[in-house]
Amino acid sequence: MNFYTFAKGVVKGVFSPLYRIEVIGKEHFPKDGGVLLCSNHIETLDPPVVGITAPRPVSFMAKAELFDVPVLGKIIKNLHAFPVKRGMSDREALRTGLKALKEGNVLGLFPEGTRNKTGKLGKGLAGAGFFALRTKAHVVPCAIIGPYKPFRKLKVVYGKPIDMEPYRESKASAEEVTEVIMNHIGDLIRQYS
Repeated sequence: MNFYTFAKGVVKGVFSPLYRIEVIGKEHFPKDGGVLLCSNHIETLDPPVVGITAPRPVSFMAKAELFDVPVLGKIIKNLHAFPVKRGMSDREALRTGLKALKEGNVLGLFPEGTRNKTGKLGKGLAGAGFFALRTKAHVVPCAIIGPYKPFRKLKVVYGKPIDMEPYRESKASAEEVTEVIMNHIGDLIRQYS
């Protein structure tokens, strides 16, 4: 058993009963090939919650500062996370993300870039559209519907993959594609709230 599988089991054992996590739409998740998994971001616990509910291992971009924290840095690295420098175009992080998708792995992104404390869906950053347009990865929208309160139900909803071909053919911009992805996430939030 590798560290990811072990950690997933431990976290699932604690979080699932504590937050009464209900997973909807898992059947939409592609069984193989690259997957760009895009979710809203409501709480710091979102990455582990997506990690334990997704049917396949997920690599996340995490802010570079976290990798400098003793112990935590080593743990998140062993959970397939990789650093991204926020507030600027981080070419190394973009290359790492593209490589993960092209190798058939799952890349998890929170297109809003940071937690949205208002509970409303914020504007997505162009990175999600960049990855969607530059690879043939399946793009799966995900909605986390809270609140994170002990013993209150928390929903994680996986939507059907978004067909990106029309956007690739029409040479849509990364910003336009990110907006499409955010609209799909918004639809899931409205449908299941």
